[in-house]
Amino acid sequence: MSRSILFFDLDGTLIDSAVGITRCVAYALEQLEHPVPEEAELRGWIGPSLRNSFTPLLVDPERVEQAVAHYLVRFDEHGWTEHTQYEGIGEVVETLHAAGHRLAVVTAKNEPHARRIVSHLPFGHCFEDVIGATADGSRSHKPELIDEALRRLDVNAADCWMIGDRRMDIEGAEHHGMRSVGVLWGFGGEVELRTAGARRLAATPADLALLLQA
Repeated sequence: MSRSILFFDLDGTLIDSAVGITRCVAYALEQLEHPVPEEAELRGWIGPSLRNSFTPLLVDPERVEQAVAHYLVRFDEHGWTEHTQYEGIGEVVETLHAAGHRLAVVTAKNEPHARRIVSHLPFGHCFEDVIGATADGSRSHKPELIDEALRRLDVNAADCWMIGDRRMDIEGAEHHGMRSVGVLWGFGGEVELRTAGARRLAATPADLALLLQA
């Protein structure tokens, strides 16, 4: 593989952040005295923007904004530390970086929080930039986030890959005509990724390395 620009999703791709995210969602709903969904349902919130996930439950835009604010308070204090990195992904990132590929993180997570997390990862130095959502939600969907990443890195979509675990990652790549790889160790699964249009799937970080080197 010639040197490329690789955009990595964060949650479900580089880190298992289920504990932090689900606890923060539960906290936000508790503050609003709204019933908290079961754990299995909350795991489906990992990937989409917060407002997209809160809106069907709360409906009222004002309550949605209150929930987002509560979520961010707890995430800022505790949630950003409540994650683990996936076994083997750090070595893959280090190898790709050493081979001369340009790497960036593109995530729907609030950008300051994403930057803090990436800066504390042992392999965080490999990423040229971290592109995340704005606090007001004006940039929170994957097509917009990828567009911002292309702008910041001053690159063409045809030279880039999007790597992620949810349909939003694949759909965002398709929107820009980019190549993509769906990873199966996160929160989406094969059916979701293939339905979104994924033609390349990696079951493990080692498989991802082989796909990107092909």
